[in-house]
Amino acid sequence: MQNQFYTIGTFLQERFGVRVVKLSIDGGFTCPNRDGSLSWGGCSFCSPHGSGELASSIPDQIRLLSEKWPDSRYLAYFQCHTNTYAPLAVLKEKFEAALSWPGVVGLVVATRPDCLPDEVLDYLEELNQRTFLWVELGLQTIHEGTADRINRCYPLPVYDDAVKNLASRGIRIVTHLIFGLPGETREQMLQSVDYVCDGPIFGIKFHMLNLVRGSALAETVPDYVSFQNMEDYVDLAAEAILRVPPGITIHRITGDVPRKLLISPEWSYQKRTILNSINKRLAEKKKNGGLVGY
Repeated sequence: MQNQFYTIGTFLQERFGVRVVKLSIDGGFTCPNRDGSLSWGGCSFCSPHGSGELASSIPDQIRLLSEKWPDSRYLAYFQCHTNTYAPLAVLKEKFEAALSWPGVVGLVVATRPDCLPDEVLDYLEELNQRTFLWVELGLQTIHEGTADRINRCYPLPVYDDAVKNLASRGIRIVTHLIFGLPGETREQMLQSVDYVCDGPIFGIKFHMLNLVRGSALAETVPDYVSFQNMEDYVDLAAEAILRVPPGITIHRITGDVPRKLLISPEWSYQKRTILNSINKRLAEKKKNGGLVGY
């Protein structure tokens, strides 16, 4: 079913004139929320692999994806854990090596807002001037009570400063939000959407909270279910998309994990069904005059 919103795939096709796909890379980084600098074990929802179970090396990713899309170009996506949490020399070595691969036309760096010191920002600015780049910030929620419950270990103003610092350097920003975090209401989730969309972001990612094996959340509340049924999530995701201004790219509207790790919701692995249901809901709203600007 045709997407009813402005996807990052559409943006990349328009910009490069060919299909551009991300190589999900495990750069071997860790996180200050895991190594004891701030806390141990990471955010409570995070898997032991830093939510990068499908990441691997660049050659492995290219080999896999080139079979499916032989004429595509690639973005080197440093996905696992916090990919600016290392000495600058290490970052330069890893990022420059990734950019040197044939077919790689840009870089995507996932990180925490509290791991962007000035020297790293300056390097990212320099990268941004010579290649295509965006930086992903794992905010998840604007609500401090929720942030405390999930052990995020930084307050909202740190995110605000990171956005300001990146935007002032002309660097594209993609913000992650998670729907279904413990204790959050529908209204609070949508407040997070409104807040981040009011800033100078390039894109946004919506994740449905999956309870995964090995996470702290699975240990403390093993029976937790973020959404009781698919319909509830589809309703929320459609409403969230309606709140995203047309110029902001949407990178994800659900989240999936390998089934062997998934505890709940038990239906969340049905990614295609969820995506089609959301698009169907948006198409209905568009037909009824409820989808403006798309």
